[in-house]
Amino acid sequence: MIDLIEGLKKCGIPEAFCADLAQKMEAYIKEIILFNSAYNLTNTSDRDELVVRHIFDSLAAWGKIKNLVSIRSSDYSTSGETLVIADIGSGGGLPGIPLAAAFSLCPEFSNVRFELVERMEKRCAFLENCAAILGLKNVTVVNSEAERVAAEAYDLITFRAFRPLDKKMTKTLLRIVKPSGFLCAYKAKETSIKEEMDAIVSLVPDYQVQPLSVPGLEDSERNLVIIRK
Repeated sequence: MIDLIEGLKKCGIPEAFCADLAQKMEAYIKEIILFNSAYNLTNTSDRDELVVRHIFDSLAAWGKIKNLVSIRSSDYSTSGETLVIADIGSGGGLPGIPLAAAFSLCPEFSNVRFELVERMEKRCAFLENCAAILGLKNVTVVNSEAERVAAEAYDLITFRAFRPLDKKMTKTLLRIVKPSGFLCAYKAKETSIKEEMDAIVSLVPDYQVQPLSVPGLEDSERNLVIIRK
């Protein structure tokens, strides 16, 4: 069985929080396994695959997203002003729930809250149940399509679901992120990313690709594409 705590350390989670976060993630995994067949949440119900391909993959970007939150905080005149991160097309809560759980354990990020935006009502019920079981007071579930979200609602938007990132969805995401806010897309191979981004260069002329190191997926290329509005 894959050791969650060791993997969380490799993801850059502070050691002091790893045991608590591992406990939350084990509880979350149990919920996914319990409801997966009914709600079609992930492509596997195997515990170790869920740990590596979903929990570690989501949290491999934690340090980079944390840095973006710090940059975004500096844009505000009042220290401690609430920053809102959205997980668009949250599905089973990935990467939103692992990220929200990690942020919830860090006192310096008590001003950060998450909105899990999901169009399917039954998945929203699952997400609300998970947030309650994990004690995530920094999470709100929003039953909506991204296109119906208010303009400039979020400081940072993250997502794993859109493949590829097309013009229509890019316009939607740019509309709902605040000025100077960030879009963070979990992606695979850099060559594929270049093709994808070339197709939307008129909307996104500049972006960064930052490699992610996912414990257990060392042979698979994973990247975080960062776009600043």
